Amino acid sequence: MLNADQERDAMAVRFAQLAAAAGQIALDLLSRSEIISREKIDRSPVTEADERIEAFLINELARLLPGVPVIAEEAMSRGEAVGTGDAFLLIDPIDGTREFVAKSSEFTINIALIEQKRPITGVIFAPKKSRIWFAGATAYAVDASAGVALAPADNWRRLSVGLEIPERLHALVSKSHMDEETLRYLSQFRNLEVCPLGSSLKFCLLAEGYGDFYPRFGPTMEWDTAAGDAILRAAGGVVLDSEGSPLVYGKSEKFYRNGAFVAWRNPLMFQTATFS
Repeated sequence: MLNADQERDAMAVRFAQLAAAAGQIALDLLSRSEIISREKIDRSPVTEADERIEAFLINELARLLPGVPVIAEEAMSRGEAVGTGDAFLLIDPIDGTREFVAKSSEFTINIALIEQKRPITGVIFAPKKSRIWFAGATAYAVDASAGVALAPADNWRRLSVGLEIPERLHALVSKSHMDEETLRYLSQFRNLEVCPLGSSLKFCLLAEGYGDFYPRFGPTMEWDTAAGDAILRAAGGVVLDSEGSPLVYGKSEKFYRNGAFVAWRNPLMFQTATFS
């Protein structure tokens, strides 16, 4: 659908603008004295912010990419089935809802475009951190405020991961979903610093070179990972499944659930680790 690198980069900017606008919804609701959440069937929380941001993004993306199917977290949780073709969109309106409810800064708004089972364009916006990451063929990071126009391109930081392998590795791990499999995987590294972090910010920090890998053995959905995967890939990193192959998208037969994966800043690093 997007035939040239320039088209992918231009679409990434449009996604970034939409995410920044949606961020104002999040901050408006976050200003309330109490954030009300309820439990979904899968026992994960959902708030008014999840639903309002998702509705806003679905409407805007329908105008931007008419006819392209949208897979959105809250719609899927309500059982609204959507078919996908070679191209479709993934939306996570609030990634890190628990962090949002706790009024932490570690929640994000994620949008990704998938073509031929791979994420080709993505954006992650952290409204409380005033930081946005976006990528088409090229990955960028820039300071950005919710509800404000994106800064001119001169202010964007182009992201390109380094290929060095440091003596001391930094593992970014889930703050809310640490499990025994992850601990076993981490135990094979002798000189390691473990950094717990919420939401898809882990992908962003890898793309900026502030971590080395992110292992995830617990369940995730495609909308949790697609935007971060797009950004990390564009920066030169990789997200690999348990077979050592790039993570694929459009797994409708699995209800868009991912298996275990490890995201690496440097694609050469995974050759030194054993997936268990």
